[in-house]
Amino acid sequence: MNYKRTQLSNGLRVITVPMPSFESVTVLVMVGAGSRYENKKNNGISHFLEHMAFKGTKNRPSALEISGLIDGIGGEFNAGTGREFTDYYIKTQSTHLELCIDLLSDMLQNLLLDKEEIEKEKGVIIEEINMYEDTPMRKLGDVYEHLLYGDTPMGWDVTGTKEVIRSITQEDFANYMKSLYSPDNMSIVIAGGIDEGKTLELVEKYFGQMPKNPIIKAEKVVETQKKPAFALKTKQTEQVHFGIGVRTVGLHHQDRYPLDVLAAVMGGGMSSRLFHEIREKRGLAYYVRTSSYNNVDCGTLISTAGVDPARAEEAVKVMMEEYRKIKDKKISDEEVRKAKEYMKGHFVLDLEDSRSVAELYSSQEILEGTIDNPDEILKKIDAVTPTQVREVAAKYLINETLNMAIIGNFKSGEQFEKHLSL
Repeated sequence: MNYKRTQLSNGLRVITVPMPSFESVTVLVMVGAGSRYENKKNNGISHFLEHMAFKGTKNRPSALEISGLIDGIGGEFNAGTGREFTDYYIKTQSTHLELCIDLLSDMLQNLLLDKEEIEKEKGVIIEEINMYEDTPMRKLGDVYEHLLYGDTPMGWDVTGTKEVIRSITQEDFANYMKSLYSPDNMSIVIAGGIDEGKTLELVEKYFGQMPKNPIIKAEKVVETQKKPAFALKTKQTEQVHFGIGVRTVGLHHQDRYPLDVLAAVMGGGMSSRLFHEIREKRGLAYYVRTSSYNNVDCGTLISTAGVDPARAEEAVKVMMEEYRKIKDKKISDEEVRKAKEYMKGHFVLDLEDSRSVAELYSSQEILEGTIDNPDEILKKIDAVTPTQVREVAAKYLINETLNMAIIGNFKSGEQFEKHLSL
């Protein structure tokens, strides 16, 4: 798989990824705008704006008109907001490429931000917040990140608070867009059955005149943790959901890929350490997994599980025991080999979808500033050695940056916190 990177005169980065065997195409625009760029007065606005993008433009003034256009070509469209980016995409038959580019450019340049629609959508956002509150498996990540980053943009919920959402105005949206939605802070990736030359002409036609604005900067993460930390969210639930993790590194660090492999060894598949010990051997959980996450300047490796409240302490104890074994470099060469094959296999399967391809290239462009083709990423995974995996296990699985977050119906977390030690 190959790509071509072009930059328009206004700074917009255009990445075309021809996939000749595909009849579909994904057009994805990613903006370097997310919740870490917010402040206390507008927390949640990045995600709120993502919703408003589908509520009408000057050229297509209603949500029904926008959705009707996409439904009328059998396409799918959506958007997503994270800490460091927001993306918008349309996926459809490649014969409808121009409409996709036209519509996305219209949404990003000509939003109506109608006051009545804003007020209506506030109710939708608040119900989404309520939904996450009632979904502990999803909410656990928010509790854990607040434990890591505290009262900072990186520690706030991406969806914001109900109080702030109710206060956001049309002017707030306009100011936020002006501060981040500039073409030189955006990339557009078109992946699928495309003609490269025609595609570039269409992007220039619809995005070429988008004006540039000065871009605000995000706060840098300052990490000062010196001892294990614990957070409990008391809530009546049928399952206890908990996560145990450590601080790691940002996207550009050399330990990134060894940490990915370590996460796969620990909880990346049905034969992984934690899955076998917690689910298969003891029947303590339905889901148990480990993931390594990297932001631009910080990261974490975390294992999560959902368990019976009566056996929650046992599950925490078993997970900590496995962390200690791995910390002591008790990782075999065969485990590392299997973990790398697991990662490569899932990565290749994802690339059979033009949307996943578009997300891969856009996230690298916006967050990393450099792009690796899939074959280069596979080589980086292959290059990870068992020694490197053992070294990062010993380096990062340490008491000083150890954290545990739990959601469950407990008044105190003492019975769990006492096991929080490496």
